[in-house]
Amino acid sequence: MNELITTIEKLKKEKNAVILAHYYQSGDIQDIADFVGDSLALAQWAAKTEADIIVMCGVHFMGETAKILCPDKKVLVPDLEAGCSLADSCPADKFAAFVSAHPDHTVISYVNTSAAVKAVTDVVVTSTNARQIVESFPADEKIIFGPDRNLGNYINSITGREMMLWDGACHVHEQFSVEKIVGLKKAHPSAEVLAHPECKSTILALADKIGSTAALLKHAINSDKKEFIVATESGILHEMQKQCPEKTFIPAPPNDSTCACNECSFMRLNTMEKLYNCLKDETPEIIVDATVASKAIRPIQRMLDISETLGL
Repeated sequence: MNELITTIEKLKKEKNAVILAHYYQSGDIQDIADFVGDSLALAQWAAKTEADIIVMCGVHFMGETAKILCPDKKVLVPDLEAGCSLADSCPADKFAAFVSAHPDHTVISYVNTSAAVKAVTDVVVTSTNARQIVESFPADEKIIFGPDRNLGNYINSITGREMMLWDGACHVHEQFSVEKIVGLKKAHPSAEVLAHPECKSTILALADKIGSTAALLKHAINSDKKEFIVATESGILHEMQKQCPEKTFIPAPPNDSTCACNECSFMRLNTMEKLYNCLKDETPEIIVDATVASKAIRPIQRMLDISETLGL
């Protein structure tokens, strides 16, 4: 493994490449990355990098977002099959028809969508900035929010909005077990429950802290608690443990598995070996249709501009 790490570092310097990794990647990929973050942070980092090559260790839509923001750069992903169940739950043609049927609505789309969905969107959001961006619109604004119904329901509940929601969801965050989390709380009575807003409302009702991946990490670092039950993709535990070695992080388990954690099978398609081959061969490369990209850049840039204004 040490030889592989050395070779990847050498290739990165030779090619003026930057490795970006999501918190849901495996620990070894997070450790070799130049920057690790959530979807908002990765988009912000991609927009400002001076590297010639961006290697996006995440899932396909993250690579698309980076390519749309950096059309003159080569954007690579270790495995082109690393998709997203949430993005898949929102086919672009069906979503476009839904939008066309409600022409008086502003369209807000979660970043976990294809470039084609973003192309029919007014502004993109992440779980970090969704509430603030929704609240930047007038209280009586008619809004379509897609594709995550759980995040949309959560934003509605805390803002008093009545956004029209697309019926999509993330397979990882849908599968957490209320009963098993309750059991963990009984076994660890002093532990805080941290939950991502893509979880079902029944899970969020158990949470002491609800937030984006980055927000949950920040809370864990700043909290005086020593134990945490974490209801999001278990990859985040790697960074939590690195930042807080004296604390205990327990992954919330899914319903239908004997596994003690809940991993995204798409995120875990990326491996160190694939990362090496990706840099060596400069493939697979993310290509986004120019017409789609020209439309999708506007809502993405609007998100980045609003986030900057809000200090996010």
